[in-house]
Amino acid sequence: MTVRVRFAPSPTGYLHMGGARTALFCWLFARKHKGTFILRIEDTDLERSTEEMTQGILDGLRWLGLDWDEGPYMQSEGIPLHREAALSLLEKGLAYRCFATPEQLEAQRQEEQAKGGQWRFDPFSRHLSRAESDRLAAEGRPFVVRFRVPDDAVVRFVDHVYGEQERAARDIEDIALLRPDGTPLYNLSVVVDDIRMRITHIIRGQDHLINTFKQVLLYQGLGAPLPEFAHLPLILAPGKAKLSKRAHGEVVAVTTYRERGFLPAAFRNFLALLGWAPGGDREILSTEEMIELFDLDAINRSNAVFNFTEGDPENWTDPKALWMNGVYLTRTPIDELLPYVEETLRRAGLWDEAWAGPERARFAATVDLIRQRYHSLLDFATLGRPYFTEYYAFEPEAVQRNLAEPRLRGWLPLLADRLATVDPWVHEAVEKAVRGLAEELGIKAGVLINAARTACTGQKVGPGLFEILVVLGRDRVVSRLRQVRARLASSGCGPGWC
Repeated sequence: MTVRVRFAPSPTGYLHMGGARTALFCWLFARKHKGTFILRIEDTDLERSTEEMTQGILDGLRWLGLDWDEGPYMQSEGIPLHREAALSLLEKGLAYRCFATPEQLEAQRQEEQAKGGQWRFDPFSRHLSRAESDRLAAEGRPFVVRFRVPDDAVVRFVDHVYGEQERAARDIEDIALLRPDGTPLYNLSVVVDDIRMRITHIIRGQDHLINTFKQVLLYQGLGAPLPEFAHLPLILAPGKAKLSKRAHGEVVAVTTYRERGFLPAAFRNFLALLGWAPGGDREILSTEEMIELFDLDAINRSNAVFNFTEGDPENWTDPKALWMNGVYLTRTPIDELLPYVEETLRRAGLWDEAWAGPERARFAATVDLIRQRYHSLLDFATLGRPYFTEYYAFEPEAVQRNLAEPRLRGWLPLLADRLATVDPWVHEAVEKAVRGLAEELGIKAGVLINAARTACTGQKVGPGLFEILVVLGRDRVVSRLRQVRARLASSGCGPGWC
């Protein structure tokens, strides 16, 4: 059997975290089994579906690197086939016309609620003769086409995550297939599409589990073999509330993580571990490893929790997600990382075209040096600003700690003069010059090292000073050391300097 799986989002909203995880699991399963990953946009809710949302879903999937083999198919294009399937069930006597009006249904609902019972649809059109049904339809009476659920049947299927499932047919109301205007409803459309697309495995959220009983009946009524099912556990917010677009806004949107500096590979890795256990204590997994290890039967039944701090913009995402992104920033091959950093700097207005040409090697060396402490691509444009522009701020704490010694007003210009003669501009030569001057001045080398770090970057901590000086380049270092007094004066900080 050739594996065929589909991801079928509704374009009534952006691609959210739960949908992205479903798409990822479908994609991993298809890739592991050398099968086909199909993208189907379920746009039959014409009032709420928009082209903009469809494009947002496609962009989100592309950013995640989830390439599809077929599609995107639009479900609305199959409406004639959905209607044809419903009418075939009607002809076979497996469905019937329901002439109940909304007013009758509401009266029935209120009567049952007044008795304290739970309302359940009463199919009072179910037992009409075919002749009577045809007569009422010919008179123009509006009707819904409903599937006739067998009275004494038991619906069974096996779910890869939740195991054996069973429900008595008497607990399933007759399934609405077509509205009075002839448009199909969800359960019919999804089954007909899955049959004609030859879907072998349906992987979707746990909230669809209850629909599966109805859909199994429709598969049987249409004479089609059942696919295999795997329903994924929910993703919950802190406090075990359901993570939702309405309640948690941009926290659940995939675009948030793209805009806030996540690498696609890191976010894929994080999503995969929300409900799936690859075995052992491994957390950082390459895409190839995830494909090799992925197994539907290893999906956890327990709901996953996305640990962010609600209402706190400083803790907008799960700390583990940020940690994982930092690991990927550190481990991603530098040639693969540079385009992402370039895009970040362009958006921040910090990009220099020389870094795409003659200064490419220096740009790569700079990124490779500073990425070790970063958790987001945005850090390159904030914490990394001193490495890409002359317009950067001094951290007050760094000034207080590293530039408080008044004699540095004279020592740093001396260091600038000394470094101006260093050739070649390499680690060993730069270090020798700095330490040599400290020895001549009779001070600890750390005094000059820490002062030079803050003078050249505005920061208290960072990579090793000599590596910093090398990637900044001699001209920039000499200039910053000579101008530190003016910079501090203009920023209003620097005791003993102004």
